[in-house]
Amino acid sequence: MERLSTHWRVTHDFPPDARYLIGVSGGRDSVALLHWLISLGYKDLTVCHLNHRLRGRSSDADAQFVKRLVEGCNQELAGNALRLPIARTGKRSASPTTARRIEFEVGSANIRALAKKQKMSIETAAREARYAFFAETARRRNCRTIFVAHHADDLVETFLINLFRGAGSAGLAAMREISTRRIDGIDLTIARPFLRVWRKEIDDYVGEHRLRFREDATNKNLTPLRNRIRHRIIPYLEKMLGRNIRQNIWRTAIIAADEEKWIENELPDSKHADFSVAKLRALPIALQRRALLKWLRTQNVSDVGFDAIERVRSLVDRDTRIAKVNLPENRHARRRGGKIFLE
Repeated sequence: MERLSTHWRVTHDFPPDARYLIGVSGGRDSVALLHWLISLGYKDLTVCHLNHRLRGRSSDADAQFVKRLVEGCNQELAGNALRLPIARTGKRSASPTTARRIEFEVGSANIRALAKKQKMSIETAAREARYAFFAETARRRNCRTIFVAHHADDLVETFLINLFRGAGSAGLAAMREISTRRIDGIDLTIARPFLRVWRKEIDDYVGEHRLRFREDATNKNLTPLRNRIRHRIIPYLEKMLGRNIRQNIWRTAIIAADEEKWIENELPDSKHADFSVAKLRALPIALQRRALLKWLRTQNVSDVGFDAIERVRSLVDRDTRIAKVNLPENRHARRRGGKIFLE
């Protein structure tokens, strides 16, 4: 994974001497990301771990593992060594580093209760709770950038999940190397430096540095759609087609992300609490959908899909008598006085 720095200009876009958050679950991907960032000289990191309380004692053990990981990192860093305590063997770097301290933030959420209350899947509820925790930590720490460990295989799986759900190009481009998500009034920059790195490369990195990590047994559970796609659908497609399709899907997702970024930059600012009906009517239908998607996301509406966007878009129809439509989480969009706003 040494080649990563040449593929993703992490130190250029995010200078190592600034303050950053990093999401660490305790799994191999996030442990590798933490190790790699520290090896690049990042001095001011706050490790963020959310206990999802989905696996009982195992979830608690994950949190304790990450806590000990951070404590061990600080012991090593205080001794001016680049090698982390999670490395059992290996040579120390010949280049000393200045002493620095990794901070630790831990949160807890009852994901099952949240999913039931909000009528979400467990996976969606976990993601929403995780990013809400990140945003709250960003507010308290006065830091607006977080590193997360999504990699190339995650991108391929997410692309297929969204494709099977009937997503448009915006959904197919949902995972980007650098993106901004507005959460509870916080514009959180999400950086994914591993998005061009494959799971096999991370496995090799972990093995080379002998990094300890927590294995999540639920990754082998075929009930979640992502696991079925990872363990059954992609291998089946590759067997039937006689080729490795991951690289081609990854390339399509990257192209979609670049095109979506350009389209978003062409759309008007969407941070206002209301939306002009006249301005929306003036846009082509495709841009109406994109503009509403961008606006709804900035208003913290979760699970924004085609149906929700079309319901809101129906409010601009000159012939409609409808002035109010339903949105997820018991929210509503209403038209009044030439404006669309949320309740």
